[in-house]
Amino acid sequence: MKIRVLIADDNSFIREGMKIILNTFGEFEVLATVNDGQEAVDYCRTHEVDVVLLDVRMPNMNGVEATKILTEETGTKPLILTTFDDDEYILDAIRYGAKGYLLKNNDPERIRDAIKSVHSGNNVLQDVVLDKLKLVMDGLPAGQGKRTESGAPQEHGGAQQAGVQEAGGRGASATAGSAPGRGTTGAPGASAAQAKGASSSDCPFDRSVFTERELEVMSLIAQGLSNKEISKELFISEGTTANYITSILNKTALSHRTQIAIYYLTGKVR
Repeated sequence: MKIRVLIADDNSFIREGMKIILNTFGEFEVLATVNDGQEAVDYCRTHEVDVVLLDVRMPNMNGVEATKILTEETGTKPLILTTFDDDEYILDAIRYGAKGYLLKNNDPERIRDAIKSVHSGNNVLQDVVLDKLKLVMDGLPAGQGKRTESGAPQEHGGAQQAGVQEAGGRGASATAGSAPGRGTTGAPGASAAQAKGASSSDCPFDRSVFTERELEVMSLIAQGLSNKEISKELFISEGTTANYITSILNKTALSHRTQIAIYYLTGKVR
């Protein structure tokens, strides 16, 4: 059965171009194209839509606002597809339930694979998004981070698919990877301070469920560190780090390590 897709973009050239591209793959049924977020919400309220592609800056209602309503009121899965990597849009879109955030300059095959992955229940975030989330966890304004024009999107929560890299290398990594440009103090106390940085009232999830060490590990995962880097930062073995991650996954009922990062930042498990 084909994946039912709605395209929302205020640029008619982009709307129709994306429709033509998706129709060439044969895996999608583009139900309609609409001009803004309000039209997208209205359409999804009255039609069965699997995935909606939302631009960010649109008249009447932007893509982030539409994401919030669609997540609360429908079963449609929002995927942000935009030219804008503005910090407030990225963070709000993820908080409000966007299942993916990609830039439009990705290859058509990557956009195709991202839609399929989101439809399967995974989260797909481009590396620029993970970079900015890491900066937020480091306590820096996200705007100070590297602004990239492109980058392979990262898939979270499922198996690797062609054209879409599973989280690894950059961002929150499932196995090996690195956090380029990130300085560390070499003292585990600094990591503990970061893990405890948010007060309980500001934290988007119930911290009492986790041990202090688990919270430290979650914080470092959200900053994009690999198991090896976490072990070095906390002066524990990689096996112990893996055990903590397993415990966190069991407590949250999450299935993928990178979902921990999203959960730590937003409190969302889906």
